[in-house]
Amino acid sequence: MNEPLQKTIFGHLRTTFLRGVGVLIPLWLTYWFFEALLNAVDGILRPHLENWIGHKVPGLGVLSVLAVVMLVGLLTRNLVGRLFLASFENLLKSIPVVRSVYSAIKDLVTAFAGGSKGKTFRQVIMTEYPRKGLYCIGFVTNEMKCRLPDGSTTEFLNIYIPNPPNPTSGMLVLVPKQEAIKLDLSIEEGLKLVLSGGIVVPEFLSGHSLVSHERTTP
Repeated sequence: MNEPLQKTIFGHLRTTFLRGVGVLIPLWLTYWFFEALLNAVDGILRPHLENWIGHKVPGLGVLSVLAVVMLVGLLTRNLVGRLFLASFENLLKSIPVVRSVYSAIKDLVTAFAGGSKGKTFRQVIMTEYPRKGLYCIGFVTNEMKCRLPDGSTTEFLNIYIPNPPNPTSGMLVLVPKQEAIKLDLSIEEGLKLVLSGGIVVPEFLSGHSLVSHERTTP
């Protein structure tokens, strides 16, 4: 077998193998993630319910957790339920250490779930960070004005930069509004870009200055 033909055969085998890996690994990781998630959820209430019932029921824990989530959701749809949840939340916020942890987690969950105004991701921003010439992508959470020592006032954007692969881990950077570039991406597209480590990218990335075109409020 001559050398060029041998290289061609091995090249085809290598390409075929990598394509197989590209299909199977995402499927396996997806299966592993959901299996771990369902097992974790199922283990919360299942042991207690099975002791009460007297025998094992597959999936009972998942169903019970879903029922609890739906029940809490129903409570938020009426005045009495909202008052009860607000009182419980105020109780948590009255405990020093619990208050900080609960508020931080709630704000992050609200941001990713598209919750109340002022606490959601508003726009996808590109800015030079951590130094000139290097760019990072973040999400506008709010904006504010700051009076500088020289007496001038500057508008800053509050930019949240998530650390992949965990979106709840990140940093807050205050960026002067005139130095931010708004990308023409939806929040979902921006999250895919950042959390995939740059693997999932749009065909073409475009943006424009916020100062001359628009404000950050929806």
